[in-house]
Amino acid sequence: MQKLKDFLREVGTKKFLTALVIFLVIFFGGVWFGRATTPDEAYLTNILNKDSSGATTTDFAPFWKAWNLINEKYVSTNNIGTSTTATTTGIVSDQARVWGAISGMVASLGDPYTTFFPPVESKSFNDQISGNFEGVGMEVGQTDGVLTVIAPLKDTPAYKAGIKSGDQIVQIDSTLTNTLSVDDAINMIRGKAGTTVNLTILRKDVKDPLKISIVRGVIDIPTLDTETKGDVFIIHLYSFSANSADLFRNALRQFVTSGKYKMIIDLRGNPGGYLDAAVDMASWYLPMGDVVVQEDYLNQTDNTIYRSKGYNIFNSSLKLVVLIDGGSASASEILAGALHDHGIATLVGTQSFGKGSVQELMDITPDTSLKVTVAKWLTPNGISISHQGLTPDVVVKLDDAQFKTGVDTQINSAIQLLDK
Repeated sequence: MQKLKDFLREVGTKKFLTALVIFLVIFFGGVWFGRATTPDEAYLTNILNKDSSGATTTDFAPFWKAWNLINEKYVSTNNIGTSTTATTTGIVSDQARVWGAISGMVASLGDPYTTFFPPVESKSFNDQISGNFEGVGMEVGQTDGVLTVIAPLKDTPAYKAGIKSGDQIVQIDSTLTNTLSVDDAINMIRGKAGTTVNLTILRKDVKDPLKISIVRGVIDIPTLDTETKGDVFIIHLYSFSANSADLFRNALRQFVTSGKYKMIIDLRGNPGGYLDAAVDMASWYLPMGDVVVQEDYLNQTDNTIYRSKGYNIFNSSLKLVVLIDGGSASASEILAGALHDHGIATLVGTQSFGKGSVQELMDITPDTSLKVTVAKWLTPNGISISHQGLTPDVVVKLDDAQFKTGVDTQINSAIQLLDK
C-alpha cells in the first residue's frame, strides 16, 4: 500500500484531488450514463422507504432532503450536456441521478464483484459475456481495494508483455484506477485488436512503477497441455473452459496408458472458469457423493452442495501434487481445495488468490442490471476460499531468475516430494 500512496503522491496533488472528487460524486449519487427521463416520484418513494414486505425500515428523509436541495440550488458547470446524462444546458437528468444513487449504494458494500450497470454499461457488459474475445488476455480482481492482476493467460498479449500475477494496476492510460470498479477497469483495458492500452503497475520487490504498453489482440484462451519429467506426468491446466473437462479426460487417458503413478496438476496462473468443469475433474479422483464444493447463501435453505460424480479411477498407489500460486483462483481453488481436503493431493507453491464468491446477474429495469455476490464457496471442510485463498502444504516460491533459464523451482520441488 505504501507504493500506491507514493505513486499517487507522484502523479500530483491536482490530479489526485480531481480523482477524489470524481469518486465522491459517483459514490454519493454521481452521474452515470442513463436515459434522460424523469422517474416516477411515487415509485421511487415506494422503493426507498419500504422493504419487500412493505414495512418502513429506514429513515430516507436525508436522501430526499439532499435530492431537493440539488433541485433547488445546484448550478451546472457543464456548458454542454451529453445525450444520455443531461439536457443541452448540462443539467443532469433525474433518471441519471437515480442510477448514481444506486451505484453509491452498491459501492458502500465494499465488494468489488458487486456492480450496478446503467444502460450503456449494461449493454457493454452483456456484449462482453456473450463472446467478445478482443483484449489483452488477463484476469483482474481487487486485493485490499487495489486493482490486481489475478493471472495473465498463457501466450496472450498480456503474458507476452510481461504482466505477472500480483501486479497492481494503478493507472490505465490516463485514468487512476482507485476511482474504478473492477468491471469499469476491465471495460477500459479491453478493446479492439490492434489498439494499445498503457498500464502503470506496481510490482512487489520493484521500487519504481512500471509502465507497460500492450497491443490488444483476439484472445484464444489456452486450456491444457501435458509433459513428462522422468516418471512424473504433468498436466498444465490454464483455464476451466467449456471444453476443458473433455481435454482433462484425454490427459488422464494418456497418464493411465503411460503406466506412471506420479502426477502433478499445475494450476498456477489459472484464473478459473466453469464450475461444472472443476466438479467433473474432481470426480475422477473422488468416490460418488463426496463433497467437491459448497455454496453458502444468505438464506441457508438455498445452500447448494456439489458432489463427485464418482468416476474415481485411481487407487491408493496414485501420488498427486497440485501446484498453486497467486494466479490460481475461482475454479482452480475449488479443484485444489477438494483434492486437498479429501487427502488426495498435496498442495505445493504459494498462497492462491482467494476468489471464492458466486455472482448473479439480475435485471433492474429492461436496460439496467445488477451483478451481485449471492454466495461464498466453501471447501469440503467448510473453509471459505474468499480473501485468504488456499495455503499450500509446502510453500515454495518461484525463482524468477532460474525460471528464465528454464529451471522451474516449484515443479522441481513437487517432483522431489513425489519421489520420497
